[in-house]
Amino acid sequence: MSVLPSALRPSIFVLGFLLVLVGAPAAGGPAARVLALPEATLLVEVEGRPVIARDAERAMIPASTMKLVTALAAIERWGLDYRFTTELYVADDQWLWVSASGDPFLVSEELDLLARSLARAGVQRLAGIGIDDRLYAPDLHIPGRSGSDNPYDAPVTAFAVNFNTLHLRVAGGALASAEGQTPLTPLAREFGARLGPGTHRINLQTRELALRYAGEVLAAKLAAAGIVVGPGQRIGALPRGAERVLSHRSSRDLRAVLGPMLEHSSNFIANQLFLLLAGEPGGVGLDMAQAQRAMTRWLEGRFGWRDFRVEDGAGLSRGNRLSARQLVEVLEAFAPYRALLPVQPGNSAVQAKTGTLTGVSTYAGYLRRDGGWAAFALLINQPVDPALRRQVAEELARTADLEIICAGGRC
Repeated sequence: MSVLPSALRPSIFVLGFLLVLVGAPAAGGPAARVLALPEATLLVEVEGRPVIARDAERAMIPASTMKLVTALAAIERWGLDYRFTTELYVADDQWLWVSASGDPFLVSEELDLLARSLARAGVQRLAGIGIDDRLYAPDLHIPGRSGSDNPYDAPVTAFAVNFNTLHLRVAGGALASAEGQTPLTPLAREFGARLGPGTHRINLQTRELALRYAGEVLAAKLAAAGIVVGPGQRIGALPRGAERVLSHRSSRDLRAVLGPMLEHSSNFIANQLFLLLAGEPGGVGLDMAQAQRAMTRWLEGRFGWRDFRVEDGAGLSRGNRLSARQLVEVLEAFAPYRALLPVQPGNSAVQAKTGTLTGVSTYAGYLRRDGGWAAFALLINQPVDPALRRQVAEELARTADLEIICAGGRC
């Protein structure tokens, strides 16, 4: 990672628990306001040296900055060129079976490619569609997920289409898909009947509904590709003797999955990856406890951490605990992949991931200073103006000379 020239590196002094910024953020500025908050921690590092450290060792709720951890683990496990694969089989009774693999990006356009590939493979007629989704435990519970119909609360299933969400439009009493590439299926019509005028993106709420919808969209895409499909749908184990007819390799590599996950803060994608990181080929029944243990082992081995807690891969759970120092360590390792992070709107000098829960506002990423990049993590666990975190990052990025006294922990 490029860093500040040595001539611009700040000097660091330690004096009790008082923090003073010299020639940097003005009194009353965003950074000064954050540093006065009792439930806020901040760390900025250049070349592995802290230039601002306020309670950097303190364990805090990271919210969606947890996705940085999940992204790094995925990159180091699979590599950016990795592509998820979905296997399709035809049984003796001519049912098509999907062996669900947890591909987090099976959107409508991807199913178009899959259906056309199946047609080219010579499949012309199917009695119905079966789904083997045993990769995940049927009673899978995501910590922090609520029962709302918001897209960020979508259920996580091993076979999922369009992130287990519906995008619908109601106008003039008529219901339509809000996406030209996505058919209006029977289940979508059932959901749409309860909606008022406007455009809506809602989640499918349960595993059973998500799998039903995935099967309906797949059937429509197969029909559009010229394959005759019977109306039946089954959920169960792949029948013995079923013949594999297609191994569909996603058109998107891992970088094309992680970029949207970080930009749009997709909880669905993050927790799909979190679960898959705990899996082994041919495994079944993955649950969050396994994923938590796997991530904990990886973090202990990769960084030597001891005081932290990971309950999900998206940052939904308020039980997650990371320190600013731990997040900055992740960012130092993530530096070669910085381009995956979103650029702060209106300020190209900041590339960072936000995190938001009720009473939690976090921000972690990189600040460009004099042509170099410095890693930073800001964790606020009390109610504040949501704009404050970005104002702090902007101020730190434009400050020419930072000389500080550290507070609440080692520098």
